[in-house]
Amino acid sequence: MYAIIRTGGKQFRAEPGKTLRIPSIGNEPGETLRFEDVLLGADGDSVKIGAPAVSGASVTAEVVRHGKGEKIIIFKHKRRKNYRRKQGHRQKFTEVRVNEINLG
Repeated sequence: MYAIIRTGGKQFRAEPGKTLRIPSIGNEPGETLRFEDVLLGADGDSVKIGAPAVSGASVTAEVVRHGKGEKIIIFKHKRRKNYRRKQGHRQKFTEVRVNEINLG
């Protein structure tokens, strides 16, 4: 059983017991979330496809922790013009554990 959910402008494949790293949200660790924007749900042989979302479907998950991803380096330069800019970035994320998938 799995579902494709949309959160933070991205899509994720959610399975019961699986841990997902989604873009940062403001909930505290230990709280439960409910994702209502389910794009597709599959349970064995049956597949439900939404247009754009499956009506009545939801995914419940528990917030595990917050953190920052790996550092990426942005380096810009123009040759022979003495122009160099170096900048680092670490994207914030929230780790959630999927508990239950309800396809309605």
